[in-house]
Amino acid sequence: MTMTAMTRPTASAPLGQTTGAGGDAREPVAAPRTPEPLETTTTLTMAKAINAGLRQAMLDDPKVVLLGEDIGLLGGVFRVTQDLLAEFGARRVIDTPLAESAIIGTAVGLAYRGYRPVCEIQFDGFIFPGFDQIVSQVAKLHYRSQGRVSMPITIRVPFGGGIGAAEHHSESPEAYFTHTSGLRVVAVSNPQDAYGLIRQAIASDDPVLYFEPKRRYHVKGEVSPELGQPMERAAIVAAGTDVTLLCYGALVTTARDAALAASDEGVSVEVIDLRSLSPVDYETIEASVRKTGRLVITHEAARSGGLGGEIAAVITERCFDYLEAAPVRVTGFDIPYPAAKLESHHLPDLDRILDGVDRALGRRR
Repeated sequence: MTMTAMTRPTASAPLGQTTGAGGDAREPVAAPRTPEPLETTTTLTMAKAINAGLRQAMLDDPKVVLLGEDIGLLGGVFRVTQDLLAEFGARRVIDTPLAESAIIGTAVGLAYRGYRPVCEIQFDGFIFPGFDQIVSQVAKLHYRSQGRVSMPITIRVPFGGGIGAAEHHSESPEAYFTHTSGLRVVAVSNPQDAYGLIRQAIASDDPVLYFEPKRRYHVKGEVSPELGQPMERAAIVAAGTDVTLLCYGALVTTARDAALAASDEGVSVEVIDLRSLSPVDYETIEASVRKTGRLVITHEAARSGGLGGEIAAVITERCFDYLEAAPVRVTGFDIPYPAAKLESHHLPDLDRILDGVDRALGRRR
């Protein structure tokens, strides 16, 4: 694979066509197909919903370009970018070398020139070669330039486990980025949010880490063309009165199942999908905890230094007089991600979350 040379569009070379170094047209390529936007509520998988959101963002703004490994002809490992090369051409859907530092570094240059690049990191564990660019450049250039330079870069990251993948393919690195000032971090859990949040992320002038739970790519749901609520807001996905259960990404489905199981025992669990990991919507969490008096937080990432610990500390500070028990965390273990045959023991499941609910209720220690 080779990186397509990016030159500023000219009257003779509009976006969607390729040119040589001197501006002359290269060998003719198949004319891009006419992209079709999402116009009515449709049932889509999460992968297809992200695809539809990318398509709409590219239709809305000719400065939106996609970069990533095998995102063109292959359509990405998970086929999230399928057909976009045929619809928008090789100048807007760019197959890159296997070099995450080059992908992010190129995106920084594109953002300087007024583009809105969307980078795909093929797997969560592959993001670390681009870590320096993300935390040292992408997150800080707007601040360092006193607002004169913006970095409207969206970085898509399939994250989490549960697919039986090899080493480095099932990480949960979100806490590294929520710790970094200057970045927005979101995690989607359903097709509607996948569609709305990718469009909001791309339209934002802030850099956004957009985490996609890979084991939910094929879950179907209704998707409306509407954007939905702002990406910095959490969502109450199940109302309850006894315990607040906070989650995000793939574990939202598991948390809802746990709430349903708890209801069979007469326990009312309020499930909140965090959605935005940075900034955190503490207003919604506080309102829930003041009602329930108890908080359980679950995520796949390791317990130590995880996002759950920070949220537990903040809620304890702000809601101390309302809490009936200390916040409880149900997380992955403090180990390197285990081999595929052991990952079911590592990931929080329904039983572990219900155990956390019981501990919050004082039913067990």
